Amino acid sequence: MNARIRSEDMKLGDISNESAATNTKPLSGVRVLALEQMQSLPWATQLLGRLGAEVVKVEHPKGGDSGRGSLPAMTDPAGRRVGATFLRNNLSKRSICVDLKHPEGRQIILDLAPHFDVVCENFKAGTLDRLGLGWEDISAVAPRAIYLSVSGFGSTGSPYDRWPAYAPIAEAMSGIYEFKRQGDEPPLVAPMGGLGDIGSGLFAVIGVLAALRHREATGKGQRVDIAMLDALVSICDIVPNFWSMGLRNGDLGPLIMHGFRASDGWFIIQVGRENHFAKLVEAIGHPEWVEDPRFKERQGWIDHLDSVLRPAIEQWASTRTKVEACDDLALLGVAAGPCFSDEEVVNDEHVAARDMLVEVPRTDGIEQPVLVPGNPIKLSAVSEGPESRVPWLGEHTNEVLIAELGLDEAAVGALRESGAIA
Repeated sequence: MNARIRSEDMKLGDISNESAATNTKPLSGVRVLALEQMQSLPWATQLLGRLGAEVVKVEHPKGGDSGRGSLPAMTDPAGRRVGATFLRNNLSKRSICVDLKHPEGRQIILDLAPHFDVVCENFKAGTLDRLGLGWEDISAVAPRAIYLSVSGFGSTGSPYDRWPAYAPIAEAMSGIYEFKRQGDEPPLVAPMGGLGDIGSGLFAVIGVLAALRHREATGKGQRVDIAMLDALVSICDIVPNFWSMGLRNGDLGPLIMHGFRASDGWFIIQVGRENHFAKLVEAIGHPEWVEDPRFKERQGWIDHLDSVLRPAIEQWASTRTKVEACDDLALLGVAAGPCFSDEEVVNDEHVAARDMLVEVPRTDGIEQPVLVPGNPIKLSAVSEGPESRVPWLGEHTNEVLIAELGLDEAAVGALRESGAIA
């Protein structure tokens, strides 16, 4: 990667909004036991951690969270792969290795559960029930615990509950791929990365916060059940909504929401109201088009987009960079945004000013730090950071079992010898 990292980027261990650093974070004191892997739940628990929760991550003794095996990757001090998926979703957590299929491993989780406010998992629906670690098992020993499940299709009611699912699977089933597919071209898969993962993770966080508030009022825990497909049906709301109102096959209706060329790349314009259209044509030097019969109705904007509007907009933009074009349009109140490359995002002034990138030093001798997104939730009375690096596999097994369960080193050693932990 050749991008120049801005010196203003937030670094691991930094504190932003330092005036609030002495304030207690909103989820301080909330403890989360996370039986998690890949992205959806790890993203959610990392966000809970950024808001002050303590997160203990449970991983399989052999290889750990499958996100560790993702690519690209760095290596930890022991030479083990630590993949990008893991690196961007597991800051400030502790890691313990427990074999959930081992009888003693299962008992460890049941013994730990009463010490935590939230027990969460993102295995395929029914997996932990079969292992004796489902909602009923946990609530029997920890009735105040919130039990969060994140899966492709939820814990009840779905005919697809036996299907394994990653984000692109649920995204496809939300209808948005077909909605946006062009002609006979195959669907564009994962155009926004793990939208299904982050979307379901975000709803998971909201569900946990609601359940914690409910527990304050009632003293009782409950199950929070998040289906990735449910999250995407909600996020991709235009698919069923437009269908019900007569729009089919990706038709967005008569509005300008298209890409246009500037001197150095592409930018996007969105115009959906007559007053915005008037400002657009004024900006590009054709104010007379407001009275042009071709544009009397909004449908005319689309009918004459490629033959009239696009050539005029792109001729106007040809003497401007994409940022300059958007800036000029913004001055008139027209919504426009440049299509940034990866390097442009990394070096963007907004991203730096809002602390939206955190530099994580590598441990394998490569100078370029790993960049992970910062916390998008900005609270005036809450500081951001300091965050610590991702945990190495099983780094905190002894520490957690001794502190939480009162085991001594000999007992922990016996569990390790049995294969229940690592």
